[in-house]
Amino acid sequence: MVDTLKDTIRVGNREIEIDSEGYLRRLSDWSEDFARALAQREGLALTEAHWELIRFLRQYYAEHGVQAQVRVMIRHFTEVWGPQRGSNHHLHEMFPRGGPQKQGNRLAGLLRTKGEH
Repeated sequence: MVDTLKDTIRVGNREIEIDSEGYLRRLSDWSEDFARALAQREGLALTEAHWELIRFLRQYYAEHGVQAQVRVMIRHFTEVWGPQRGSNHHLHEMFPRGGPQKQGNRLAGLLRTKGEH
């Protein structure tokens, strides 16, 4: 069952609606400032590598209409960063709260994927 409790996160002078896990309620509310605010709330310091992955997730979603699967991320970032940095293990170290598919998607402003709870 999907949690329908509402929460908000302050981004500048706005309160942005998120669900209880930090996913945006409306895709149109995403901004880089939202990603920074959510990352701070989750205790994550965003590096340029985090931004590369966030931008990849947003671009993939814009092009395909679905979130990228972890294997797609691994394939892409192995090509871009090499096999060690692009590995599943490294991507999960970068995003310790649910890996790149959950935490990455939250920070990229994408909606909760089907089957998540």
